[in-house]
Amino acid sequence: MSKFSDLFKFRNKDIAPATDRPKEVNQILEEQIHASLKEFERSNSGLLLSGFTAGMEIGFSVVLMGTIYTLFAGEVSPQSLKIYLALCYSVGFIFVIIGRSELFTEHTALAILPVLNRSVGIRELLILWGLVYSGNLLGGWLFSLILSYVGPTIGFASEEAFYYLAHHMVDYDWNIILISAILAGWMMGLLGWLVTSSQETISRIVVIIMVTSIIGAAGLHHCIVGSVEVFLGMISSEEIGFGDYLKFQFWATLGNVIGGTVFVAVLKFSNVRAS
Repeated sequence: MSKFSDLFKFRNKDIAPATDRPKEVNQILEEQIHASLKEFERSNSGLLLSGFTAGMEIGFSVVLMGTIYTLFAGEVSPQSLKIYLALCYSVGFIFVIIGRSELFTEHTALAILPVLNRSVGIRELLILWGLVYSGNLLGGWLFSLILSYVGPTIGFASEEAFYYLAHHMVDYDWNIILISAILAGWMMGLLGWLVTSSQETISRIVVIIMVTSIIGAAGLHHCIVGSVEVFLGMISSEEIGFGDYLKFQFWATLGNVIGGTVFVAVLKFSNVRAS
């Protein structure tokens, strides 16, 4: 912790920047490291519970996508439907990020910064990642079970919609899922960087919608939202098996980690350090 204090010391003028000018890149990095270190200080149970909450909340993206598909499939063109679904994709991320729950794909870039700064070790990083990731998956699985029963029963989301969302995640070879997930992890890392650079809640929401809707429109693989989609499809349709889920989850998680850590955290940290 002393190294962090020596290298990234906050002064009053840095903590309260002028609102009429953008933050400097070194200030964004300082704030991200400071926020990440606070997460390392949290209890294991607190991280797990916060991750579980995020896994539940992210499921509301799938609720809205399933509802919109059920309402408009066959009524509008496939191109228009895809745009509608992409806009729905952002809802869960707004709930999670603005609500300050712990999302694994945010932590792939955020949590590694103190490791690069040598304030914490690899062991602490893996524990934090493991707790948040496990919480996200558990929350998503529970939400999927609830939605698989309530959606078709009430009629706002059909089993056909669940299969459609899952099918578009698993119907690829492993290398395509991996590359797609790297792009998604890269964008999620950039999202964390842009949210930190934003100074108002409204601007943060706009940034979240902009980035996550691109992920949704492009059909990129996100290991937490995708986990809800594929798990929901698996328990709702016999055409998607457990092997499909495992293939998706492994390669999507690996790709998200690579995208967030290498293309955002390492490059941004190296850029600031070099300058």
